[in-house]
Amino acid sequence: MADATVYEGEGGGYYAWTPAKSPVLSTAELGAGKLVLKPRGFALPHYADIYKIGYVVQGTCTVGLVSPNSPQEKVIIINGGDAIPVAMGSISWWFNGGDCVLTIIFLGESSQSYNPGQFDYFFLTGALGVLGGFSTEFISKIYNFNEPDSKKLAKSQSEALIIKLGPEINMPADNFPLLDKIGLSANLVRLGPNSVLDPAYSTDSYRVIYVIKGSGQAQIVGLNGTRPLDASVQEDQLFVVPKFFAVALLAEEQGMEFLCVSTSSRPILGQLAGNKSAWQALSAPVLQASLNVSPEFVEIFKSKNEEGNKNSI
Repeated sequence: MADATVYEGEGGGYYAWTPAKSPVLSTAELGAGKLVLKPRGFALPHYADIYKIGYVVQGTCTVGLVSPNSPQEKVIIINGGDAIPVAMGSISWWFNGGDCVLTIIFLGESSQSYNPGQFDYFFLTGALGVLGGFSTEFISKIYNFNEPDSKKLAKSQSEALIIKLGPEINMPADNFPLLDKIGLSANLVRLGPNSVLDPAYSTDSYRVIYVIKGSGQAQIVGLNGTRPLDASVQEDQLFVVPKFFAVALLAEEQGMEFLCVSTSSRPILGQLAGNKSAWQALSAPVLQASLNVSPEFVEIFKSKNEEGNKNSI
């Protein structure tokens, strides 16, 4: 689970998975964080050194996006079950205009991050903001302000990261129906009670999986048939699947719902079960020799595999 509290305040909090507790994030150049906004909570405008996808676990969020060198602010409203990509260097802000707590999970790649395995944020304003980092003299020259107004511009917002807005501020409405591609892809998977996710491996991307609801058993099989992960997984936990490693999940009685983000916009997957798997493609004599079984058993195996589970990522 998230092991670091980055910030908590009246408007909400931000929490992170860190390489200190999850070293595979650094190795795989991935990152993960959780934004929790209370009603009227507002995450100050910022940009980051990563590409990421935000998934709304619960609540409704108004998001503002400004691309580098773009004079236009794009605003979109996202709800529970929605996902939104955010490009590296894009300025974004996040506002909870609803009546319940908003929770968003961010998953992405950190290959260009200053701190591999985590997201680095650069806030425009506030106690940790870029604006306040410049001297009053620079602010005065840049924005053509006198000294008192320069200080007001740079220092009036003394809070950091997340604040709570009063009712006098009306945030802009949705004006952005389309989103840009960012080199990542995401799947939302719902497994019924006691159902299984067919094993598959990716040839070109890491996969980071966050459990949204429910629980189950996860197994990853890697080099030489080893099993680097064989563990129970539950709500609010995540794990990473390296390239070429096969992963399968078995849901428990209440089923399981999870988000899988791949570090490729079009991941190449090798299926190891189901009617599109290698087992169905390989000829019967090859399977007979490889498995050391009878021709009759091969036919049974192919038939059962054809009828198998349809869930895969």
